[in-house]
Amino acid sequence: MSKNYNKIQNVFEEVGKIVVGQNYMVRRLMMGLFTQGHILLEGVPGLAKTLTINTLANVLKLDFKRIQFTPDLLPSDVIGTMIYNQKKTAFEIKKGPIFSNIILADEINRSPAKVQSALLESMQEKQVTIGDNTYKLDEPFLVLATQNPIDQEGTYPLPEAQKDRFMMKLNVSYPSKQEELKIMRRMTDLNFNNKIKTILTKKDITSIKNEINNVSVSESIEKYLIEIVFATRNPKSIGLEDAANYISFGASPRASINLVLASKANAFFQNRDYVTPEDVKEIAYDVLNHRIILNYEAEAEGINTREIVTSILNKIEINN
Repeated sequence: MSKNYNKIQNVFEEVGKIVVGQNYMVRRLMMGLFTQGHILLEGVPGLAKTLTINTLANVLKLDFKRIQFTPDLLPSDVIGTMIYNQKKTAFEIKKGPIFSNIILADEINRSPAKVQSALLESMQEKQVTIGDNTYKLDEPFLVLATQNPIDQEGTYPLPEAQKDRFMMKLNVSYPSKQEELKIMRRMTDLNFNNKIKTILTKKDITSIKNEINNVSVSESIEKYLIEIVFATRNPKSIGLEDAANYISFGASPRASINLVLASKANAFFQNRDYVTPEDVKEIAYDVLNHRIILNYEAEAEGINTREIVTSILNKIEINN
């Protein structure tokens, strides 16, 4: 058993003291944290996205900043700017909220492209340039962006190339009846104790990251991953003639990279030091769903990316 496996379970338990359900979301957020992959969350309001992220940051004792994206937001509001100090008669750097460990970009699609680009550049380069100075961002650095699928007026949808920079896109769903009953009782109890304790330190996070990095991926699994990604680009090659009629563009090479990283993390969370095909299948949709671009014909016929990914996984077999 990994020396950090029990600590991971303790994180889930501690987050569960505040957040009801959403184990899937918490698990994926931690995968992103430990593999340096950013996460895009899509879901209607009120599904505890912000609460979950804030709680996780507290359990991990990491600096957390929430940025509410609005149409009037400027890039300097995110990364920082130069301010003139009259006493010193010189310009000084005022760092923005991006200088933190966990960033919640709330409703990212409400700000124009210039602001989105400033954030996404920080995600890719892990650094920020203000004036003539470049600053490295603290480790770990994780961006969790949310977007609301039901409000389209006054929004600036993320371009497909920018979505590709997110390791996974999660579709956060409604809670079950039992979970919502528990939520209702907990949130209407004015004496509810919302105190939680720290489980992991930055040193622990680095240790877990190294353990995940050492999870082995066999050559047959690697080839299996490549077959999946290539099938999104050319479904006809595996006999999926119908799927080929619905796909405009398949997944980029970032999909292959992130499939490996997420599969390793999934194996680690199940206390294994090797990846199985089941690990790949479990995370495939989250890694691929925002990277497969469907055409108008798919939209007209009600075909979604989940159906495409499912058909690919059902068709491709792993060769030992």
